Amino acid sequence: MNDALVLEGIEKGYNRGKPAEVMVLRGATLSLARGEVVALVAPSGAGKSTLLHIAGLLDSPDAGTLHLDGRAMAGLGDRERTEARRAEIGFIYQFHHLLPEFTALENIVIPQLANGGTKPVAEARARMLLDSVGIAARASHRPAALSGGEQQRVAFCRALANGPRLLLADEPTGNLDPATSDQVFAALMALVRSTGLSALIATHNMELAARMDRVVRLSSGRVV
Repeated sequence: MNDALVLEGIEKGYNRGKPAEVMVLRGATLSLARGEVVALVAPSGAGKSTLLHIAGLLDSPDAGTLHLDGRAMAGLGDRERTEARRAEIGFIYQFHHLLPEFTALENIVIPQLANGGTKPVAEARARMLLDSVGIAARASHRPAALSGGEQQRVAFCRALANGPRLLLADEPTGNLDPATSDQVFAALMALVRSTGLSALIATHNMELAARMDRVVRLSSGRVV
């Protein structure tokens, strides 16, 4: 299996077996090749976030299988899932969720230390990542002193801090104005391309989606 991510027959519902049961995913199937950047497009409430959470091992499907870099994830314990998620997957959300009491640099260093890295190596990588998205000069600033675009660029760098193979992003520029969104997305794509990452990016923005390798849609709980 040469794909970075394979989801097959994923089903997910809430209030299962009850009158108020809601089925969100109905046999969703998707594969993501190594180095491929795929846009996931769907209206709000269609299950994009649920699919991303399952792909990122933050949630478990009711049925179906998940392979990450050729490795079956079914049956793994919580510790193994956490280790796989920390080492293999980077997450970006619509809101940056940076730690407000720490600087931009420290926000990127902390995940590396949590993953067993040393401080000098972590700081060097953090500075390299910040430089790659054009905000190295803002390394010592806390999030409150950064613009929205700068905050999201720091979030990108944090997601890539541990050198993941798969990037999952949920509306990563959805909280930015159009001009800033375009600039920040360009920085994200440059970063993804330079590292050879595979990426699944949920977006409402069809102009941004068109700049990715492939567009898939989530409709009635299935990927089409």
